[in-house]
Formats: sequence, C-alpha cells, structure tokens
Amino acid sequence: MDLITSAQRDELFDSFTHDAFHLELRDDYGSPIEDSPYARWQRGESDDYAWLGPWMTRMKRVTGEGKAVRRVRVITEPHTQYVRWEHSLTNLNLEAGEDIRWLPRHLLPEGVVFPVAGRDWWLYDDRLLAVGHFDPEGRVLGSEIVTEAATVAECVRLRDLLWAVAIPHAEYKS
Repeated sequence: MDLITSAQRDELFDSFTHDAFHLELRDDYGSPIEDSPYARWQRGESDDYAWLGPWMTRMKRVTGEGKAVRRVRVITEPHTQYVRWEHSLTNLNLEAGEDIRWLPRHLLPEGVVFPVAGRDWWLYDDRLLAVGHFDPEGRVLGSEIVTEAATVAECVRLRDLLWAVAIPHAEYKS
C-alpha cells in the first residue's frame, strides 16, 4: 500500500471544492510539530502558537472561499492529557473557520461500525478518502488514498450520522 505524507495530504485542501471532513478516533496522537508545544502545555508554560501558522493560514483561505472544513472528535471520558490539550486549542481552529464537534464514546449510536479498519480519515467532497495510518505511539505514518465507491459511501453515511449526534465545541463541556 502506498502512503502519502502529511504535507501531500494537506495539499488536498487546495483541490477540494465544497467539503472536507475529518473523523478523529484516537485519544492520543504524536506529531513532531506538536511535541514541543504539547510539552510546554504540560509544564504550564505559554505558547505563541506559531507552529500552527501554516495550518491556520490554509484553513482561513479555504473557509474564506466558502468551503466547509469539519471534524468530529470521538473521545473517551475521562479525557487523556492529549485530548485536554487539543480541547484547549480548538478555539484557534474555530477562528480559522473550522467547525468542530465532540462525541464521547459512550454516546456513540448503538451498532456503529467504523469503516477502513477503524482508522481516522479525511473525506473530501464525498469522493476521496485520505485514511490515516499511525504507529503504536500515535505518530502519523502517512495517509492511504481511497476512492472505491462503496467505502466512500459508507464513510459519507457515517459522517452524516456522527455529525448529527456530536456536540458542537461551544456546547461541549470537557
């Protein structure tokens, strides 16, 4: 299986036309760009968020063009430290135009089955998936591009189901 890099996946934001949706299923992630800011947060130190600059610029541009960027974060309660940190940063994502909702695992609709082996994925324009692959520590190995119609349709169905029951960030109390 061929994997694209995170940078190549981010380039997909330059070509989608109306909707990008991210399903996040992990309670912990590892990313070299996040290591230092996360460690500072754990020590109670301040952050200038400069490391988020490229993402924020991209999100402001695409959402400013009228395109939607949405996420559902399926999380365990009580939260891991990483989820607490992620929650503390979410207002920055919202300011850039993303729409983020939270869904505690215990509130998942009965019988939900996660396609693509329960991995995270980005869905672009209901036609292309970028399925995340991670190592055991949660570090991104890359994304697998999937365009197979039945798999994409299952992800569209799940996105719509989860979006309807997930809690908007402003209403979710961590």
